[in-house]
Formats: sequence, C-alpha cells, structure tokens
Amino acid sequence: MSTRDDSEDTGVRLDKWLWAARLFKTRALAKQAVESGKVQAEGQRLKPGREMSIGMTLTVRQGWDERTLVVTGLSEQRRGAPEAALLYQETPESVSRRENQGEQRRLHALLLQPMARPDKKDRRARQALKMRSE
Repeated sequence: MSTRDDSEDTGVRLDKWLWAARLFKTRALAKQAVESGKVQAEGQRLKPGREMSIGMTLTVRQGWDERTLVVTGLSEQRRGAPEAALLYQETPESVSRRENQGEQRRLHALLLQPMARPDKKDRRARQALKMRSE
C-alpha cells in the first residue's frame, strides 16, 4: 500500500479509495455500499474493484445524505482527516442540497415533538380518538 501521486496514471480500487478518503469506517463497509448501489458514477452502478481516476464524479449515499464528489487525488492508505479531505471535492450544489435537507429534517423533528406534557383534557381527547379508531 502506497500513496499515489497525481502524476501516476494507475488507478486505485474504488472500495480502497472510499476507505482511504474516510467516507466509510472500514473497507468492508465501503465494499458493501458499492455492491448495494449506494455509490454510483454518472448514474451507473459500480463494482468494488473499479479503478478510480482523477476527475471522476461519484454520487455517494450515506444514511439520509447524498453527496456528489469529484475525485482530486488517489490513495490506498488511510491517513488523517485533513489529508483524506484532499482526495475529493464536494460540488457546491451537493453541499447546498445536503444543508437544505438537513434543515428540513431538523424542522420536521421539531414539529413532531410535543410542546409540553398533555394535560387532563388532552389525555381524554387522545383516549376518545383511540376508542373511535378501534
């Protein structure tokens, strides 16, 4: 395993690159994500052994978030987060979309939380509603 410079033409396996870029905690998780279709290039599913190249555009889905990344460096070694962040650049559209969706999720969660404990009247209303639905 060695760090590859931008001047080299050889690629790195996709699962190794995802792990080295710290997008997934283990290489096995990266491989599983690729196999399940959560990592795509130009709308096409990829295989874990796919050779990466600089300039490739990837779409990576993690949990609720979907990122669009442009590969700017290649590495097979997992290093610190500052070095791993140099391996890719997230597109501005992807950043704004993730921020908007995160804000919507946060606001939705606030709406679902009750403001205070239900009082006697609220409890009776809920019980009546429950009895009608049964």
